[in-house]
Amino acid sequence: MAISYFLTLGISVIAAGFLVRIFIIFHDCCHYSFFKNRKANKVIGTITGALTLFPYSQWQHDHAIHHATSSNLDKRGTGDIWTLTVDEYLAETPVRKLAYRIYRNPFVMFGLGPIYVFLIMNRFNKKGAKKKERINTYITNFLIAGLVLLLCGTLGAKAFLLIQGPIFLISGILGIWLFYVQHTFEDSYFEENKDWDFVKAAVEGSSFYKLPKLLQWLTGNIGYHHVHHLSPRVPNYKLEDAHNHTEPLQHVPTITLATSLKSLQFRLWDTENKRFVGFDYLSKLSKN
Repeated sequence: MAISYFLTLGISVIAAGFLVRIFIIFHDCCHYSFFKNRKANKVIGTITGALTLFPYSQWQHDHAIHHATSSNLDKRGTGDIWTLTVDEYLAETPVRKLAYRIYRNPFVMFGLGPIYVFLIMNRFNKKGAKKKERINTYITNFLIAGLVLLLCGTLGAKAFLLIQGPIFLISGILGIWLFYVQHTFEDSYFEENKDWDFVKAAVEGSSFYKLPKLLQWLTGNIGYHHVHHLSPRVPNYKLEDAHNHTEPLQHVPTITLATSLKSLQFRLWDTENKRFVGFDYLSKLSKN
């Protein structure tokens, strides 16, 4: 008797959640925090990177820059989400304004974004990448190709796509959403380099995403993102303890599933009022 494909879709949601958790392990390996041994981090990081479609060495490099420049208005552009200030947007050409609006559209960012970043952009080395980084990208691509060929040969290409397609899309949307909401939320922190402070960027510019216990486990405690940015070497399984046993960290901006949805309307950073605003804010400016 044939089994309904809707059952497969239901299981795909669960599988996507586990894939997000695998990415958190990959993420910790990039920080050398999942294991004490650096080689173990690199080996497991490369394997989990192949499973999540991320080249270990390349992402490790970009993510380290992200940590060093997060919330710094003068050092944006690597490992972060494209964010313009109100003044920068107003000074852009019509073509660039349109490009930014398209990029910031939720369908593009969360729907097409994972397809472009995970499937396409991650397959290529960046200009100026060092030899070890380039080789690691080639190894990752080889592992991905081998895994796809193995599964297509075992299950058939159609079955593989019907199963893996939803898992990829769901986990990709969840992954982009988590990264987005970790730094795009009400009462966030952004400063020019002369006024930028690492501790404030970590504690005030990274969210405490308070999730239900099941989602907290599936996302590897990454909701405690303020703790992670303050001390990236704390492994995901210790983040909650670090938060609970450090009193000052318990008074940081907190968002929940419900309040995080408000982040969808944030498009630009208002340097004058130090807050995120939507595109509707521009029409208010024009009236003043």
